[in-house]
Amino acid sequence: MYRFIEEHRHEFRVIKMCEVLGVSKSGYYGWKNRKPSKRTIRHDVLKKHIYQIYIQSQKRYGSPKITQVLRSKGCTVTQRTVSKIMNELGIKSITKKKYKATTNSKHQLPVYPNILNQSFKVSGLGSVWVADITYIYTREGWLYLATVMDLFSRRIIGWSMSSRMTKDLVLSAFRKACTIQEPRKGLIHHSDRGSQYASIEYQRISDIT
Repeated sequence: MYRFIEEHRHEFRVIKMCEVLGVSKSGYYGWKNRKPSKRTIRHDVLKKHIYQIYIQSQKRYGSPKITQVLRSKGCTVTQRTVSKIMNELGIKSITKKKYKATTNSKHQLPVYPNILNQSFKVSGLGSVWVADITYIYTREGWLYLATVMDLFSRRIIGWSMSSRMTKDLVLSAFRKACTIQEPRKGLIHHSDRGSQYASIEYQRISDIT
């Protein structure tokens, strides 16, 4: 959790991320100011390399192959360690059915045209909102974070988190945004073309605003 906040602190306000992720601000700064041990640093570096190799293999590599790749790059590591870290990350070799933690843009639901491809100016608060979904790894597994950002202020005004990527996730974030900041008449609401955002319920509620 704290590492996610650290990596995104230039994009979002720390206090908002702490609130969304359910951690304290003091806990984050305590973690940030704590000097990590050499063992912790090595473990974190290994995690990054293992996850990178896993993604580059299109999620096909298991611990034996990843261990082999790491050793070819001069990293001294055992397969047992690689297997343990893969379990921590919640990843494993996928040989038959691939799963992508992303929105589905090949659905048959109606979508609105991409207005942001056109030339326009953001006139003020509540005139353009941008919605997005990111996924982060926690000790409890993968979590999905839906956000709504006001493009004029660059502030996150709506958010929601869940272990599943559904229309309710994005609806919750949008409703919170409407509560925190009243949208202007003629609001431009931009999102990707995933099925969550193209759902009838989501388009209906965004049309109301």
